[in-house]
Amino acid sequence: MEGKPGEACDLLIEAGLVVPVEPHGVVLEDHAVAVRDGVILAVLPAADARARFDPRETVSRPRSVLVPGLVNAHAHNPMTLMRGVADDLPLKVWLQQHIWPIEAAVIGPDFVADGVTLAIAEMLRGGTTCVSENYFFPDVQAATYKRHGFRARIGLPVIDFPTAWAKSDDEYFDKAGEVHDQWRQDALIGTAFAPHAPYTVSDDNFAHIRMLADQLDVPVHLHLHETAQEVAQSVEEHGQRPLARLDRLGLVNDRLIAVHMTQLTEAEIHLCAERGVSVVHCPESNLKLASGFCPACALERAGITLAIGTDGAASNNDLDMIGEIRTAALLAKAVAQDAAAFNAFSALRAATLGGAKAIGFDHLTGSIEPGKQADLACIELSSLEAQPMFEVVSQLVYATGRHQVTDVWIAGAPKLRGRELVDMDIDGIIANARQWRERISKVRVGANHDGG
Repeated sequence: MEGKPGEACDLLIEAGLVVPVEPHGVVLEDHAVAVRDGVILAVLPAADARARFDPRETVSRPRSVLVPGLVNAHAHNPMTLMRGVADDLPLKVWLQQHIWPIEAAVIGPDFVADGVTLAIAEMLRGGTTCVSENYFFPDVQAATYKRHGFRARIGLPVIDFPTAWAKSDDEYFDKAGEVHDQWRQDALIGTAFAPHAPYTVSDDNFAHIRMLADQLDVPVHLHLHETAQEVAQSVEEHGQRPLARLDRLGLVNDRLIAVHMTQLTEAEIHLCAERGVSVVHCPESNLKLASGFCPACALERAGITLAIGTDGAASNNDLDMIGEIRTAALLAKAVAQDAAAFNAFSALRAATLGGAKAIGFDHLTGSIEPGKQADLACIELSSLEAQPMFEVVSQLVYATGRHQVTDVWIAGAPKLRGRELVDMDIDGIIANARQWRERISKVRVGANHDGG
């Protein structure tokens, strides 16, 4: 190669270690990732990369590990502005007596845009590059994610009562179609139907969603089997458990992104595996709301695509996917009563390629492979707290914190550089969040004064 011009690329990232996730269980030492036009060109030894490529920019991180950007497969990111607003309460009380009344008072395009912006900043600082959203004003969400160059699957909400987003069944579906049409060709933004839950969506609306999801070729993302109370209520009202009801309506298929799934029989796990259902495990939210335990190990052993999500910061209370991976791995072992269950590689896979597969983005992201988008996170491993290091993936899952994330790229564009956010005004975002705190605090005081 000496004396010859090298192959052009935009970016060459050299790392002491690379964990590509696919192939499973592989760790590459002293490797580099070459990027052109936002796409991964090659993954190869660093010395070979230097000989082959002529990059416009080289980022060298010899004491770090490069991983795929994390995929948060279930979030309500506008609710980041309600972080900690009603803690230490069971789900039904938390939702019906606190969250819904606050939302009724403050929800709107500005709330959604500002909450998503705060969430993007937090997620980037923790190595997350992709999210599956489930909230109102999906048009505003999509525009906000696009403006910041963040990859997202945006939920198109359907619920059986009027909200600030829509007043009737027809309006929910009409607006869903408009948002889908606007974003269906976008490189960063996709859509999914997001019926809230079986207890807030009618049979007719579920049937309509099934028909449209098939026509538009989009996933269906909903809370399912989240609590024992939900299951008991469904049996009382419909004579069936929620999953059986959805199966009757034709929704238990490979489009279904089932979130929480803490109440499952062996037969239900088998059905989900047979039909290609994906499950999103939200361990910290389930723990905090005492909703139950997702049988992650049993789902994995059944061959079900398993993803990890933070849920909303109002019930977690953070968007820290690195912390969520650790909780998911530890909880899976306790639930399975098996210390070997859901090992470190499996946990990392669930938070990357598993999430990408669940939301239908695995052709774009979730692993470090040529042809995929360069959605990448670099994590520094030279600090005292990271010593000594024997197995890098175990270190990532059991001993790493989000503060160790130094660099993040989405489609090859830098989003975090040396712990500093790129093109985001962090002081302005913090000041704006404080303004929302004041506004929401006044709503809470009024509700308490009225006996709410």
